[in-house]
Amino acid sequence: MQSKSVLMLGVAVTLLSAGCFGRDFARPSADSLQLGKTTYAEIVARFGSPFREGTLQINDRLLKWTTYSYSKMSVAGGVTAARAERFYFDNLTLVGHEFTSSFREDYTEFDEAKVTQIKKGQMTQAEVIGLMGQPTGAYLYPLVQGKADKGLVYQYSQRRVEGGVAPKIWFYRKKLVVSIGEDGTVTGVQFETSGER
Repeated sequence: MQSKSVLMLGVAVTLLSAGCFGRDFARPSADSLQLGKTTYAEIVARFGSPFREGTLQINDRLLKWTTYSYSKMSVAGGVTAARAERFYFDNLTLVGHEFTSSFREDYTEFDEAKVTQIKKGQMTQAEVIGLMGQPTGAYLYPLVQGKADKGLVYQYSQRRVEGGVAPKIWFYRKKLVVSIGEDGTVTGVQFETSGER
């Protein structure tokens, strides 16, 4: 099984490439993606050929993933405007998706200072959303530990460039996954950050 850090990297990898790349796309609405039902073929028919594809071994399952991404480098430097969506498939059926963006119109920044307020076994899904806002992704098993759980995913990634001839580049990523049990209460909280702003 791959390490959690590899899984948590998610779509951030595609946002770290330099320059302008990819094909622009609109973030899909959460209700248009049905975990356990939507197929790989339906995603490709809707979004076209993925920017990247690969596999991930987790909880004894081999998942296929596809990523769609787009970025637009600012001439003046600063944070690269970028968005990406990654889809995970178990036997070509959707079991997870995660979206991140540093574009103003669909910005996915969230307040990590609130993460410590999420209490396992004490908060409901509705309370988590009331605290953190609407999630930008969702998981089913095997992307969460419990086979009956679902995951609320919050993710933000950015690439910042400063300087001219020899620019300095900073990468930053944070991701929160809150697992929700069948009774609607929190069963687990995973939060990870890397890099610096």
